Amino acid sequence: MTEKFDAVDIIRTKRDREVLSEHQIAWVIDAYTRGVVAEEQMSALAMAIFLNGMNPDEISQWTQAMINSGEVMDFSSLTKPTTDKHSTGGVGDKITLPLAPLVASYGVAVPQLSGRGLGHTGGTLDKLEAIPGWRANLSNDEILAQLESVGAVICAAGSGLAPADKKLYALRDITSTVESIPLIASSIMSKKIAEGTDSLILDVKVGSGAFMKNLEQARQLATTMVEIGKQAGTHTVALLTDMSVPLGRKIGNALEVEESVEVLAGGGPADVVELTVALAREMLLAAGVDVDPTENLENGLAMDSWKAMIRAQDGDPDAPLPTAKHTETVVAESDGVISGLDALKLGYASWKLGAGRARKEDPVQAGAGVTIHAHLGEPVKAGQALLTLHTDDEPRVERAKESLEGAITISTMASTRDSVLLDRIS
Repeated sequence: MTEKFDAVDIIRTKRDREVLSEHQIAWVIDAYTRGVVAEEQMSALAMAIFLNGMNPDEISQWTQAMINSGEVMDFSSLTKPTTDKHSTGGVGDKITLPLAPLVASYGVAVPQLSGRGLGHTGGTLDKLEAIPGWRANLSNDEILAQLESVGAVICAAGSGLAPADKKLYALRDITSTVESIPLIASSIMSKKIAEGTDSLILDVKVGSGAFMKNLEQARQLATTMVEIGKQAGTHTVALLTDMSVPLGRKIGNALEVEESVEVLAGGGPADVVELTVALAREMLLAAGVDVDPTENLENGLAMDSWKAMIRAQDGDPDAPLPTAKHTETVVAESDGVISGLDALKLGYASWKLGAGRARKEDPVQAGAGVTIHAHLGEPVKAGQALLTLHTDDEPRVERAKESLEGAITISTMASTRDSVLLDRIS
């Protein structure tokens, strides 16, 4: 087969800060997926994009080419509207767990194709696998049947969705080209658009525990993704949310399931409830349902949806969750008020306790993680418990404590956060 283009010409175009044509983009993504464009050539192109950027049309065309590299899910047979949420990831971010059943309790279908954790950010599938019997891998037919009967499904994304992204994602990781807004935006949106939902709500995190450390960067990423969604015909809205301190009081797989269930029972930490309700409201509005989602948290309907969703995937929602074999308490060294709680450092501590993985093939401990006893703005006395560290592996505690150096600031001045919500982009 004679190829339409030459990879070297395409690399040179981007290297020289010129604009790639739609045909060049379609060819290079397809040829890379087929193995015609070599890894070193795609590495060079990714670096050229990283250094020189892409214009909005290029980003949109790049995303579409990645969608076209695989299958697109079709939910047109469902009797209800579909909506989806994507978070850019953070520490203690368990929002998908209470959110999907809450939205489903209003008769809207939520197909959440999720991933596993890597590094300090936890994976939704790892959290749910702490539930005895729960199964992450479903066929497309099983997904459709569960969406029709239960309304919510959280499961692993099949290998057929945007295979070009899977290949390019692994390459970016080892070539230091991860932090490129065109490449991040197209990676997220190609998978989400290929999922085929009617609408998409994005939760773009900002702060120490997030991928985007400052508001300006996060706003640029959110705006880019919203634009891609619109051009693809998917109703897309982004909320910018604070990730300078962890979400909620529990970090780790079973611990986060426990906190999610508290929220579904009408309790839970205020910040987790606030964000769950804000995202649910956006998802429901996008699906044409104008309600106050707190109602179904309080009346038990969201909890019913949760139990039905877990049972449908062979999990036992009433079984006790795994607990770690060893716990250790970190106490306050002085009186004062918690004025700083570094999300990144707490995320690393949880990871080192066994809640996360350094490589894709590493196992995770279901019961490992961190419980936060004193959150931002709360008063403490010397000797009072600040954190409990949970692990099956006692030697991990010392490594976790090294990560916690400077993670908690106690001062005389109160530091509070009015809201997790920072901005909305539509």
